[in-house]
Amino acid sequence: MQTRTPVLLPLLLSTLLWGAALHAADTPAPAKPNFVLLLIDDGGFSDLGIYGGEARTPNIDALAQRGAMFTNYHTSPLCSPSRAMLLTGMDNHRTGVGTIPETLPADQQGKRGYSMHFEPGVQTVATRLKEQGYRSYMTGKWHLGHGPGDLPDAHGFNHSFVLDASGADNYEQKPYMPYYTSADWFEDGKPATLPKDFYSSAFLVDKMVDYLERDKASTEPFFAYIGFQAVHIPVQAPKEFTAHYAGVYDQGWQATREARWKQAQARGLIPADAPLAPTHEKLRTWESLSADEKAIYAKSMAVHAGMLEAMDQHIGRLIAYLQQRGLYDNTIFLLTSDNGPEPSDPLAQTGFSTWMKHNGYSRELDNLGEKGSLVFIGPEWANATGSPGNLFKFHTSEGGIRVPLIAAGPGIAAGQRIVSNSFVTDVTPTLFDYAGMAAERWNGNVPLYGKSLKGVLDGSATRTHAADDAIGIEVGGNAALFKGDYKITKNTLPWGDAQWRLYNLVTDPGETKDLREQSPELFTTMLADYDQYAKDVGVLKLPDDFDPFTQVKINATKKQLHLYRFEIGGGVLIVVIAITALWRRRRAKK
Repeated sequence: MQTRTPVLLPLLLSTLLWGAALHAADTPAPAKPNFVLLLIDDGGFSDLGIYGGEARTPNIDALAQRGAMFTNYHTSPLCSPSRAMLLTGMDNHRTGVGTIPETLPADQQGKRGYSMHFEPGVQTVATRLKEQGYRSYMTGKWHLGHGPGDLPDAHGFNHSFVLDASGADNYEQKPYMPYYTSADWFEDGKPATLPKDFYSSAFLVDKMVDYLERDKASTEPFFAYIGFQAVHIPVQAPKEFTAHYAGVYDQGWQATREARWKQAQARGLIPADAPLAPTHEKLRTWESLSADEKAIYAKSMAVHAGMLEAMDQHIGRLIAYLQQRGLYDNTIFLLTSDNGPEPSDPLAQTGFSTWMKHNGYSRELDNLGEKGSLVFIGPEWANATGSPGNLFKFHTSEGGIRVPLIAAGPGIAAGQRIVSNSFVTDVTPTLFDYAGMAAERWNGNVPLYGKSLKGVLDGSATRTHAADDAIGIEVGGNAALFKGDYKITKNTLPWGDAQWRLYNLVTDPGETKDLREQSPELFTTMLADYDQYAKDVGVLKLPDDFDPFTQVKINATKKQLHLYRFEIGGGVLIVVIAITALWRRRRAKK
């Protein structure tokens, strides 16, 4: 009897395969991930608990433990350029945001690349994701243009509630420096008013949750971007958070800087033998302060830590909301800082104390950080919070541009430490990649400057940028170029000398040993690479004696003269009339 198995088996297999293919065709494709982008303002590399800081940041730490911590991620030294690069994947000069308005010198005003808003043809990640079916929302600091066509509603965001200035008070709708006469907030492009119970971190999360809840019936994925005011000047936090750090900073900034350096070594964020840069000669020693000065500076840093903790608590509320909605597991979180810590001391500016009084600010120990107080940490604490890097915001030394980056979510393995060199311009290509836009390498007619981090996050690659890739950064005369393990950098006055130096960032993240003489050929090659970068992106060279802090004072004075020109003119006229009347009276007596 002849068996029929040889005939039936192929037929059966064919039927099973056909059925499986049919079933696969009926199965919906995996959902695209949601994205949550959280941006700290002026956060130092070692500010967060997971990076060795004193602030209690359990929600952020949990994200890092669930996903990846980057130890060699770089941004720009100032906020607006960083935000422009973060949202476009392009070099800041090609977006139109070469620097920030507050430090823009007269000879750069109106020039291409320095318009201080997104120039025609520049598209944000929100605009591009919208083409892929995403909804996009933003709350917080924008600082990328003011007026029709320059706010988030014109750049791909479905809903937004934003501050267009560099900063503002965290409790009230008022400015924080004389450059501004008001704190202008906008909702969906229209002027908006803050609620009476406003506290920045709480409100920004509340508003984001409100937007997500408003569209909860939608099945589209979302992109949610929160630009926190923490920890920009004025540094402010409710007293219950500040109280957690009573006494923590009483040993001063040098002790904190060294402790964080040792923490970075112990946690494997830098090599165990990586040196700490000597303290800059212009920085004060803790011992030189009076007892009263020590008290107010120690508490200022406690407020700084408290503000980070408050931000973390509200991030936890956002996470809890997404978990309650069943959205958490399919959401990719990215958390970073726009630049390094803020060194400015506003009280050093002539007339600032008077301006504070007129605007309802004080700097008293008892209520430091609470409503009505204006707190800053100054250059010495900024140098500590950027540890183990050197210096701080404004500069392209590691303290100014090496900041935290945390990524967590589907497809990102837990507990990773990523040492691969990475940059702020890599964030947008990464979002494109995870959204299924892997072929998207352009912004309008311009190629993206960054590259996707997806390879190092999913383990398919060990580095994002090739060893011979030359990646440049320039803002306000402060400049750097990275190539493999090496970096050349130039820092302006008053903390730098505008001289180029060469460092190996793998062995020397503190930038303690200049290798110019030891490796002259590499130094020369990298200088040529920088010159090519500057030419390609349209950097306008500044003189070696340019000082961004001085430029802020000049621009603030000009702004005040313009804003109060009628009042000043009227005052001058009254004085002239009074002097003329007095002169005539004296003549009449003669």
